[in-house]
Formats: sequence, C-alpha cells, structure tokens
Amino acid sequence: MQFMDVVTARKSVRSYSNQEVEEEKLNKILEAARLAPSWANKQCCNYIVVKDKAKIEKMAGVLKSWLKPVPIIVAACADPKDSGSRNGMDYFLVDVGISMQQLVLAATDLGLGTCWIGAFDEAKTKKMLDVPENVKIVALTPIGYPADKEGFGSKLVKTLVGSEKRKPLKEMVHWNIW
Repeated sequence: MQFMDVVTARKSVRSYSNQEVEEEKLNKILEAARLAPSWANKQCCNYIVVKDKAKIEKMAGVLKSWLKPVPIIVAACADPKDSGSRNGMDYFLVDVGISMQQLVLAATDLGLGTCWIGAFDEAKTKKMLDVPENVKIVALTPIGYPADKEGFGSKLVKTLVGSEKRKPLKEMVHWNIW
C-alpha cells in the first residue's frame, strides 16, 4: 500500500478472526515500532507481546470482553525516567504515542487489525503482566486478522462516538495565527 492508503485504511477493529498472525508479520510490526523517533533517541518504549491464550482470556475479563478471541495483545510501556520533560509535558507519552502509531500503521499495511486501547485499569493490567512499579503502561492494542463481519462492539462505538467522522481540514489547520 502507499502511505496515504495505509493512513486512510487504518481503523479500530473490535472483531477478529481466529487466524494466527505470522511471526514474520509480527516482527515487521515490532520493528516499525522500534524505529520510531523518541526524546533524545532514548527509546523509552518497551512492548509486552501477549500470545498465551489463557492470559489473553484473563486480560479480556479485566479489559474488554471482545478481546477474548484475539491472537495477540500488545502492551506499550515506558519508564518516564528514560525520557524527558519540557514545560510540564512528560515526553514518554509522546514517545510511546509515536511508536504505537508506527506499530498500528505497520499492522494495517500488512492486512492486520488493531484497536488503540487507552481506557483500562493500569494497576490490574500491570499486575497481570508483571510490570515493574516504575514503568507505565500507556496503551494496549490487539493485533489480528479482522473478522469478515463487523462486530456489535464496533457498530456501537461508531454510532455513539462517531469514530468514522473526521473534521474537515479547514477546521483543524490555522495559517500563520490561530
């Protein structure tokens, strides 16, 4: 795919087939995340790749029930001290955001679905994944092949949130001044 095709094709997938993700594809996705720019090239991001079915089922019980059939859940983590801050802004969040976006776009390019999850109980998730106290889990995403049909969860989110709607460019871009 061309880059803009990938950006346009990317969407939150909440219904997955039971097809396993090939190791080669998973490695390409993780490599895209690794290559992301970061604060002073500190590379504070760490990823936990969960493929164990029992652990995924347990995580689904705490996070989102629709995660139960996914083949992979990835937790994007960072130790804030391994990044920087400026003007009261902690850049580990930016570092993980950039890295996760590269992961998500790489998955899309390879025909895989993802769904950026930011609403989760970090304490419970850290305990399930044995994450050190000083490390923050910033985001999670499943990775897998989208199911042929859109699930009820995706339809509900689209209806309630309007997730497919996008503001026109003229409402978002300001030239020379606000």
